[in-house]
Amino acid sequence: MDNASLSRKPAQASELVADEIPEAVRDHPYLEAGQSQSKKKGLIWKLLGLAALACGVSIWLHLNFNLFPATSQAEQTQKNPATVSSPSASVASPATTPKATAPAIPENLLGHLPYPEAPAKDLVSVTPDGSVKLRTSAAAKYQEMANAAAASGIYFAPISGFRSLQDQQHVFFDVKAERRQNASKRAEVSAPPGYSEHHTGYAIDIGDGTAPEHNLSPSFENTEAFKWLEANAVAFSFEMSFPRNNRQGVSYEPWHWRFVGDKQSLETFYKAHSMKK
Repeated sequence: MDNASLSRKPAQASELVADEIPEAVRDHPYLEAGQSQSKKKGLIWKLLGLAALACGVSIWLHLNFNLFPATSQAEQTQKNPATVSSPSASVASPATTPKATAPAIPENLLGHLPYPEAPAKDLVSVTPDGSVKLRTSAAAKYQEMANAAAASGIYFAPISGFRSLQDQQHVFFDVKAERRQNASKRAEVSAPPGYSEHHTGYAIDIGDGTAPEHNLSPSFENTEAFKWLEANAVAFSFEMSFPRNNRQGVSYEPWHWRFVGDKQSLETFYKAHSMKK
């Protein structure tokens, strides 16, 4: 074998080896790998850019058109309670909704004013048998007044003090029926239930212990007891409730006196003083 033949054999072998290598591997494999990585990086950056753009567009649409679903009411309440409306927001508020009101109590009824009942815990007896009671403040002053009158030889006979609504029911309606009086006529001498000064515990009917025939009668004005009261009762903060020609139009009752010696009692009766004839 000559040298020429030897020199050709490696070349042929090289050619055969090269022919057997796949084309995809033969065509610059390292260069192609680098290019592939560059393409992948470029694609990733493009995707990131598109994602950022999409996020920006979504935020812009939400702010300007409120396209995204609103958060739940609980979440809104936690974030800003003042901005969340109640489920009944469409219902008119109490300020604009008419309310049913109870009928107003008349300022006066047949010339009498409405008065509340005195609390039982504030009532004390001014008679030994406990049948006549007044509020504590009124009872104390009445006892002082009665003692002062007794020192002058005048003896009071307390007839009636505090009366409950039930008591006044009998005094007004039952007696009215017995006497065949209409309501207006009965109201001249007795108040309807709820409108009696006796409910307050500050009013008392006084008789003369030595002249009981004049008790609860206009003729009581002729007794020594009335004369003493007329001259001295004011010093003990008592006044006649229904003098002649009184503003309420109630019949003259010289035996009926009321205590006005503290703030509450005075406020209780102030309307009687402000009524017009």
